[in-house]
Amino acid sequence: MDLAQYLSVSESHLTLKTSPPPETDRAKTERLEIYKLLVEMSDRVSQRRQSANNFYLSVNTLLVGGSAYLGTLQPRALNVIVISVAGIAICAVWIINILSYKTLNQAKFKVINDLEQRLVEQPFHDEWGQLDPDLDGQRHRPFHQVERVVPWIFMAVYIAQSLAIIPWKAAAAYL
Repeated sequence: MDLAQYLSVSESHLTLKTSPPPETDRAKTERLEIYKLLVEMSDRVSQRRQSANNFYLSVNTLLVGGSAYLGTLQPRALNVIVISVAGIAICAVWIINILSYKTLNQAKFKVINDLEQRLVEQPFHDEWGQLDPDLDGQRHRPFHQVERVVPWIFMAVYIAQSLAIIPWKAAAAYL
């Protein structure tokens, strides 16, 4: 460590420098490269998130269709209920996955935004200023708020399918 960057020494005085040493071009270049890497990594996380959502959407579409088809066969109740329970479980995992990606993205963008404060331009900060200038969520709703509704819709479909196969008149006779 070079103490000269923090101390000024003269014949009769020892002074602590209050301003940091000037930043080198190398440090600026490294910061910019790290910033670009972080932005690229966050984009990859978003791509993985979209791939995961596509997977869950496909599986649930298959299960809902399969459950509807099996509901036309005999015996139908057990088949539909088993598929519906599996679908609800998959939706629960999907919701956990969405929340996991949300926290991962929040952490990544916190690091990016913190690093961005030390750059000449702050494009992500500026973008959010345009998307939600009042910070009230009215003009722009974050993606996770929209995407987390989809698994709940599938759960409602599974529950409705299960309830639809119950012979309610026969069940009422036992009450």
